[in-house]
Amino acid sequence: MNMKIVRVYYRKKREERLAISQLDIQPELLQLYHDIGIIEINEGCIPVSQLRRLHKAIRLNTALGVNLSGAAIILDLLDKLEKLQAENALLRRRGESEWS
Repeated sequence: MNMKIVRVYYRKKREERLAISQLDIQPELLQLYHDIGIIEINEGCIPVSQLRRLHKAIRLNTALGVNLSGAAIILDLLDKLEKLQAENALLRRRGESEWS
């Protein structure tokens, strides 16, 4: 039996990014959100996937009066909660399929 070793290379898909100059938010404020760890900014751009997180942080700050450090903690906890809910749903589906 003749076996071949094959290498497979995967390219990480580049995430779509938006220039911070395109947002209607002061760059200094965006930098503050970045410094606190709420969003990522690389080369003057923010990943599109972070826009929802940015919107939540702004809403927590302006509508609810939560300071930025508090908003960062809340957003991290919400992210962890989402992951746990997804894991829980996956485990439930696996458990249901084992009992079927």
